[in-house]
Amino acid sequence: MFLFLSKLLPLLIYPLGLACVLLVLALVLIRRRPRWAAGAIALALMLLLVSSNNWVATGVMRSLEWRYPDSLDLPEAEAIVVLGGAIRPQLPPRPWIEVAEEGDRVLHGARLYLAGKAPLLVFSGGRITWGQGQTRSEAADMAALAEALGVPASAILLEPDSLNTFENAAYTKALLAERGIEQILLVTSALHMPRSLAIFTKQGFEATPAPTDFHVVRDPLNVDSNTWQGRTLSLVPQTENLHYLTRALKEYVGIVIYWLRGWL
Repeated sequence: MFLFLSKLLPLLIYPLGLACVLLVLALVLIRRRPRWAAGAIALALMLLLVSSNNWVATGVMRSLEWRYPDSLDLPEAEAIVVLGGAIRPQLPPRPWIEVAEEGDRVLHGARLYLAGKAPLLVFSGGRITWGQGQTRSEAADMAALAEALGVPASAILLEPDSLNTFENAAYTKALLAERGIEQILLVTSALHMPRSLAIFTKQGFEATPAPTDFHVVRDPLNVDSNTWQGRTLSLVPQTENLHYLTRALKEYVGIVIYWLRGWL
């Protein structure tokens, strides 16, 4: 139940969910409190306009993604740990597993292994089934992709049970403690790295961040934001901006919740 509520309740405070709550409230109040209903509609509209603005979305994303810029000169470590959230399972009509938006995690982890940064590649991630029976873990799917990229199976270690970032760290710690491993390169999306690094450090790892999957870059689409064309494109509401802002807010909510639970 905790897992379900942890997924459901935050949806109501993210921009789209909160806007829907305000619109439902407006429908309830429209006859008895028309001014309040109008205010709720105005707030919902303003919330969606601001949240789908490019400057707002990229600004909030940047505050997380640029804390640990990708380094081309990462040190060697005892293991590379790649966090889940990167793979879609093989379900009809997919002929095989597919990479999700965060699929760069697997590619980056495999690249670091093939570059000789560590002798062991660890994939951490279970899969939420909501009581629909057993299915292959995301860790196993990530391993299959890594093997297709040239990583030998003998160099891969799986942690297939974790369902959130805290469990990623705790279960991986238990797995690697058996081998006396503490120095790791931590691979996850740049947006996810601040929370992940804090959790893995709290678990006792000597973790070096190796972020990937950056969305905010220094020259997006080669559009100069100082031109009227660039400013216009930045002001026009876009669903992509709403999506990115929601992801960033999810991370900030996660940081607060994890801090309150003593996981950071």
